[in-house]
Amino acid sequence: MPLSEYEQRVLEQMERQLTSDDPKLVNTFQGGGTRTVKRWLLTGAGAVAGLTVLVIGAATSQPLVGVLGFVAMFASVVLAFSPPRRKGPAGIVMENGATRPRPKGRSTSPGFIARFEQRWDRRRDERGR
Repeated sequence: MPLSEYEQRVLEQMERQLTSDDPKLVNTFQGGGTRTVKRWLLTGAGAVAGLTVLVIGAATSQPLVGVLGFVAMFASVVLAFSPPRRKGPAGIVMENGATRPRPKGRSTSPGFIARFEQRWDRRRDERGR
């Protein structure tokens, strides 16, 4: 059974709010997918290529080639273990889809769950429990 238009809007609003409140949780559920595998393969190939150039530089007694190989290998390993860049809006997503910068420090407004509970209590009160 498909969702009604109202239910779809509420679900989209909850998703936007969750994205702005806890981006780490959203990233955990979205996962890396094929980009993570591709990233590991590319950085692994870069590390192997850097190691190969390092060994060639050492075998031919050319320190500059060895240093370049080490730099390439080191950069590949650093890239492999650095966190990927975040996608999506940087800040708080508002109801109209626009974003505003996330405030520094602790927010004074209630969190997502608290607002959700307040709305739930209001609906229950309106219906007469």
